[in-house]
Amino acid sequence: MTNSTVSLVALNDLAVITLTGPDATSFLQSQLTQDVESLGPDQATLAGYCSARGRLFASMVAVQQAEDQSEGWILLAKADAAMAFAQRLRMFVLRAKVDVRISEAGVIGVRVPESANAASSELAVPDPVAAWGVVRRDGQIWIRVPERDDAPDQRWWLLNAAGIDADASDAMLQAWQADDIAAGLPWIQAATQEAFIPQTVNMDLIGGVSFTKGCYPGQEVVARSHYRGTIKRRMAYAQGDAISLEAAGQLAGADTFDAGRPGRPCGRVVNAAVSNGALHVLMEVQLTDVNQADYRLESDDGHSVTVAPLPYPIVPDAPEEGQQAE
Repeated sequence: MTNSTVSLVALNDLAVITLTGPDATSFLQSQLTQDVESLGPDQATLAGYCSARGRLFASMVAVQQAEDQSEGWILLAKADAAMAFAQRLRMFVLRAKVDVRISEAGVIGVRVPESANAASSELAVPDPVAAWGVVRRDGQIWIRVPERDDAPDQRWWLLNAAGIDADASDAMLQAWQADDIAAGLPWIQAATQEAFIPQTVNMDLIGGVSFTKGCYPGQEVVARSHYRGTIKRRMAYAQGDAISLEAAGQLAGADTFDAGRPGRPCGRVVNAAVSNGALHVLMEVQLTDVNQADYRLESDDGHSVTVAPLPYPIVPDAPEEGQQAE
């Protein structure tokens, strides 16, 4: 049966981190992979925070708290990684006038099927905008979520929505996470902190890295990989038969294997979720193997998964005849 009503999901896997103070914007600009100073109030962005070795300590959605950047920033990050991330940010505040806090506010996921009559919903849903677009209304912040190509729904992250009830069931949360995975949206969790550089999880392909802004922790490593064209590993989307929610919850950071080349891991799981009778996985792959490997999870004879399309390419196009590859 097709769901034709607006649904609200309690995204309890996400935490809200706030940064306020006169130096909040300049501080974030010096810490994140993204050029936050160039953002306006009607745009959110994917961003990363790296260690000095260029390894992601967190991935996040960044958005201004209000119309003016001077009012501070909101970061959405995985809840199990948020405490360590916030503590790391505080370590580098030094003399900057910035207050970093983990808010008690929650995040609601709003799903609007194409057939839904949003006007009849108790919650007034904004008109559609492009992915990462922001709509501000009555103190609420609506952020349009990026989607897979054939997505039947609009999805929004809704902030500042105190008093609005949302479904907190595991099934609804898993379905939301599965859609993030199908859209190729990577979330760094506690199990994967400092496991990947931004390019490995495709952040440079989906607007999560600026190569023209100033320095940030790990910037030299990230820039070197970009300009030397040495990206040999990317993040792919894969599907398999469903497993238990408990088992899926333990997959982040787990090794992946190629059954055709047994003996050693070939990558790691980034995110996993179970929905609609299937396991959905984002995982690190070697680009040379992506179309031929027999992928298994956790062991050579582990759970089988098959690579499926992402809404953006991860393998560079072959050069035309007479042209040299970059």
